[in-house]
Amino acid sequence: MSFKLLFIHFLVTYMVLSEILLMSFSYAKNTNCPSGYPKKGVGVEKEDIDKMQFAVNLEFLEAEYFLWASYGFGLDVVAPNLPMSGPPPIGGRKANLDQLTNNIIMEFANQEVGHLRSLNSTVGVFPRPLLDLSAKHFAKIFDDAFGHKLVPPFDPYRDSLSYMLSCYVIPYVGLVGYVGTNPNINGYETKRLLAGLLGVESGQDAVIRMYLYERAAELVSPYHYTVADFTSRISGLRNKLGNCGIKDEGVYVQSPLGAENRTRSNVLSANFGSLSYKRTPAEILRIVYGSGDEHVPGGFYPKGANGKIAKEFLK
Repeated sequence: MSFKLLFIHFLVTYMVLSEILLMSFSYAKNTNCPSGYPKKGVGVEKEDIDKMQFAVNLEFLEAEYFLWASYGFGLDVVAPNLPMSGPPPIGGRKANLDQLTNNIIMEFANQEVGHLRSLNSTVGVFPRPLLDLSAKHFAKIFDDAFGHKLVPPFDPYRDSLSYMLSCYVIPYVGLVGYVGTNPNINGYETKRLLAGLLGVESGQDAVIRMYLYERAAELVSPYHYTVADFTSRISGLRNKLGNCGIKDEGVYVQSPLGAENRTRSNVLSANFGSLSYKRTPAEILRIVYGSGDEHVPGGFYPKGANGKIAKEFLK
């Protein structure tokens, strides 16, 4: 790159950063834009930290899966300080995505990096656990969901629809985990963190579900099952592993499970009061370990999840 181009690049970067700093200073001084935080109270209660850190396991999983699929590399390249020397994921690779889907997943990937940064700055993070993102692992998940081996084995990296079906497996678990954590958080900064994370995770899940809902009647090549069948089977598997009743639903349901018992369409999964379902850390571990037992690691976390709460179950 020539000196002239370097200078122009520096000048543009300087102007953009200067504008951001000026806007930040302006908002900070503007009495019309208060923080909204209470004048009294504790920002981060000590008891909040472990509960919020539990979510770091899922944020690592989502960040790595989305990064590898959209960029072809993960956190060790994008944000090498965040994994804290944790082992690199198993089997992550670039997915064969069309431009629209790649743009969606690339945005999700960077949002997850932001989530990890926000968690780190508020409650701290721990080293990235060993993650299994391999096609072989996803094939097992879908085999378990259908109750028999799919032929050929399901490959999430094969095409856009296969990848979005695999995404149906992950973010929703984090969403219901945040809903379950919410009543147990006390600090106003940790409450703000949780609400912000939950808002974006819910949005991601809604995008994935709408993507699949629009294609609900399509057959998933090369199988003889529709997209709706796939979502129902995965939701059924998670309900079975979680072992706490129905807290997960596909994009089509029987009307007794629909909104106000009137709809079969189920773009958003919700309970009888149209509120998000909630799960405990134990339920989440049963699902992401694929073992149905929070004490038996496996699945996405071959050696178990990290953090105090997950480690206590492993004892």
